[in-house]
Amino acid sequence: MSAVLALDVGSVRIGVAVCEGAGVPAVPLATLVRGKFADDVAAIVRLAAERNARTLVVGYPIRLDGSVGPAAAKIDRFIAELGAHFDGEIVRQDERLTTASAQKKLRELDLSGSKRRQHVDAVAAVEILNSYLAGTRRG
Repeated sequence: MSAVLALDVGSVRIGVAVCEGAGVPAVPLATLVRGKFADDVAAIVRLAAERNARTLVVGYPIRLDGSVGPAAAKIDRFIAELGAHFDGEIVRQDERLTTASAQKKLRELDLSGSKRRQHVDAVAAVEILNSYLAGTRRG
């Protein structure tokens, strides 16, 4: 298994997590501050190349009732642009409640509010990646 990167794409930051092989835990990799769209895509493609990642798992904002809305349409556009520059598989992964779970974990570590904000996106990306990996192991 080559490395897999997961992305928690927000309007301000993109959290990135990585799993570098079967049986290896997913870990936070980076938190990218959003810039120009093309720069965001280039940074992700660069991280994928550095880690030899052949799969990108992108958190997909499905509403709690299972429907999709405007946030999902933004991610669809992001994925389309990413796909034009990344020569690998891009997978959408339900990201419901991942940020809430990440915030809870960071609160349990007793991090200050500013420290939690710095890390929450990458920890949410770990949640997204773990969910994806659990599904691939079952399937």
